[in-house]
Amino acid sequence: MKQHFEQRDILPLINKPGRYLGHEYNGIVKEWDTSTLRCALIFPDLYEIGMSHQGLQILYHILNSNKKILAERCYCPAIDMEKLLREHSIALCSLESNRPLLQFDVIGFTLPYELCYTNILTVLDLAGIPFRAADRDDTMPIILGGGSCSLNPEPVADFFDAILLGDGEEAVVEIAKCIQTAKKAELSKRDILLKLAAITGVYIPSLFEPVYNTTGRISEIKALNPEFKTVNKRILSDLSALDHLLHPLVPNSKIVHDRLGVEVARGCTRGCRFCQAGIIYRPVRERSPEQIFELADKGILNSGFDELALLSLSTGDYSCLGTTLPQLMDRFADEAISVSMPSMRVGTLTQDLMDQIKRVRKTGFTLAPEAGSERLRRVINKGITEEDLLQTSNDAFSLGWKVMKLYFMIGLPSETDDDINAIADLAIKTKKVGSQSGGRGRQQINVSIGTFVPKPHTPFQWNAQISMAESHEKIRHLKRALPRKGINLKWQDPEQSFLEGVFSRGDRRLSQLLETAWNKGARLDGWSDFFQLSHWQEAAEECSLSLDDFLRERHLDEVLPWQHLSSGVDENFLKEEFHKSHTEDYTPDCRYHDCQKCGVCDFKTVQPIVIDRKREQQQQTDNSSQTTHTPNGNASQNMPHFYYVVNYSRLGDICYLGHLEILQIVFRVLRRAKIKTNFSKGFNPSPKVSFGPALPVGTQSLAEYFIMDLPAPLDNLADIKKRLNKQVPPGLEVLSITLSSGSVPQRVLNSYRISLKQILGDKDEQLIKDFMDKEQFFIKRIRKGKMKEINIRPLVSSFEPIDQHTLSIELINKASEAGAKPLEVLAAVLEQSPGNLLTATVFKTGWLELEVS
Repeated sequence: MKQHFEQRDILPLINKPGRYLGHEYNGIVKEWDTSTLRCALIFPDLYEIGMSHQGLQILYHILNSNKKILAERCYCPAIDMEKLLREHSIALCSLESNRPLLQFDVIGFTLPYELCYTNILTVLDLAGIPFRAADRDDTMPIILGGGSCSLNPEPVADFFDAILLGDGEEAVVEIAKCIQTAKKAELSKRDILLKLAAITGVYIPSLFEPVYNTTGRISEIKALNPEFKTVNKRILSDLSALDHLLHPLVPNSKIVHDRLGVEVARGCTRGCRFCQAGIIYRPVRERSPEQIFELADKGILNSGFDELALLSLSTGDYSCLGTTLPQLMDRFADEAISVSMPSMRVGTLTQDLMDQIKRVRKTGFTLAPEAGSERLRRVINKGITEEDLLQTSNDAFSLGWKVMKLYFMIGLPSETDDDINAIADLAIKTKKVGSQSGGRGRQQINVSIGTFVPKPHTPFQWNAQISMAESHEKIRHLKRALPRKGINLKWQDPEQSFLEGVFSRGDRRLSQLLETAWNKGARLDGWSDFFQLSHWQEAAEECSLSLDDFLRERHLDEVLPWQHLSSGVDENFLKEEFHKSHTEDYTPDCRYHDCQKCGVCDFKTVQPIVIDRKREQQQQTDNSSQTTHTPNGNASQNMPHFYYVVNYSRLGDICYLGHLEILQIVFRVLRRAKIKTNFSKGFNPSPKVSFGPALPVGTQSLAEYFIMDLPAPLDNLADIKKRLNKQVPPGLEVLSITLSSGSVPQRVLNSYRISLKQILGDKDEQLIKDFMDKEQFFIKRIRKGKMKEINIRPLVSSFEPIDQHTLSIELINKASEAGAKPLEVLAAVLEQSPGNLLTATVFKTGWLELEVS
């Protein structure tokens, strides 16, 4: 009889099982049977990318705020997980309830970037759902899409029942209620889609049909229903609603942007002609400083993050930044919580702002000139000068930053070799500024290059994209022009940029290309480790498509694949900007100058929301004489030290998290429980907490501990234990808290119990006895590419079978020395492959401090 497996049964067999656990703090698990609408929200990339995406979290909390609506999450599995799911015929499941996706009423995909499209097919296939909407009957979930790629979803349109254009906060509620009502009325899918089409911002691909001429160009996009001829994007008029942002999901495993994100503004009207986000997220809508402070204060308290990121397309343009940032730093610096601004524009990052940022830790410093020459920056309407860049760099270096990242694009319209040389010249000048700034140490310049990809709904949507060969030649040109020391050159793979360009301005013919390439093995194309252009070239040949044709220049009067989808910006405005790029004319920002008549605002329900800069500047002037930097954890001196040892258990799925992930969880638990620790000194202050020996991934434990170094004694240990247990994720439980000397045991005897699926035979017992009779037993390990032999026999104090399926083993662990893992020892002694023992259950039952020999 074939053994039945569930998704979590194969966690021991995969790399980074923490991606698939769920159990995140602030995660929401609802009753399935009492929910009248069940939604699965999918980010079509790996967990560490998807959990960094704020948009999906916002929709997750909004939907779950309705008592009758259930929303759960799922991310694209990695290659190893996909392989095992197929081998064991396991359906892809949600994180919260571990239910197959096929059981949900609605599956909503984020469309964040073009190179994730094959991941959509992976998720659908693993869920047992046909790819194409036309092949799905009324019993299948409704497949929705939304996100930044939704303004040209045509390459994937055939896979979706409906796609939301624009902001989702209000629309997702209307969509959910519409489907909820239709479900109750037992309407057909076709009737549901017609009702969805009436919601502003909802695009039903099946209601439109592109018509191609004999040359393969689109001659018309035919509206099949006269009531819906075009689709306008949805615009959230203001960002004042806060409730869905106060309890952020806190990952248990490491993610790319592991921090609290607070959106200070949405939209940007700087008018960079290459920038799609600057068009599709218009108009600018700022939050008030009071809202930002509340989001930051409650968000940090409810999450335990040690970094707060102020998010916007251009955070430096937030009109109240000069007063808001010092207030946030004054609130958080003493707790060693840093504030970062990932998206800063040259000219907006003043010395005062940099001085604030560095109070806790110097977060990353990236500047984006985009183009090397003044001429090309005028073409793209960047609006910054070389003087601006060098002054900002000088300020940063003089305040102690040692590494500066400069981002440029190659292949911009009208670019020449002189413009490429200007990139190298500007990098060299920046390095020289760093050397002369008076900052300590050696400065490093990292130059990052990306190939320009023309995007829909931008003034450059009609321009051609350069070929892969041209990209490679420009990169070689830069390699020759840049010095080898002090400046590092990195670049986006031109092959990946090529494919991004194909899908960026592609049409519905590409759905067949996607299926064909996916069937050939295309997966996770946004990751250079997995991307293979050959899959796409072979697929294009089979589909009789020329990929290069999708990168060609478009005529201004040509019917574009996204012609029926409106970003709100008038096409005539885009054409004017296209022509102004040729004359190098500047278009000013409507936040500070007159309306540029782009067409987005009606000035009734949709208009820019910019906090009164004059009022805020006056406030800053009034408060400037009172501004003082409060001390922080990094600067504290002569703090008292009170040490407590916390004993805890680690049972269930959480055993699949690594040691560093457990450390991060503990740090965040302490912050949420309002237990203040002392902090380390130096560049990156962290809580002074010492941990016991690292537990092997997959091992459960009844006997873990950490030692806290606190600036004040704890009053009521029983109350502290309760507070901690309210904050820990499922699987962790604080067992006791006692005073400690603060010293970490240097030599420890750890006791384990191992339960095996297979039966221990006489041969196995003899092998164990022979091992214990020996004085030496060497195993081989590879560390950093080098083979090393380790004698594990002195590390094993006892090793014996308990019954036919169970063994006990005691291992000695010495601080700062290589140790041995229970299954590693067992595999070596029983002469088995480690892979054969991955389904064994390992319990750590206790530990004992030994004298240091």
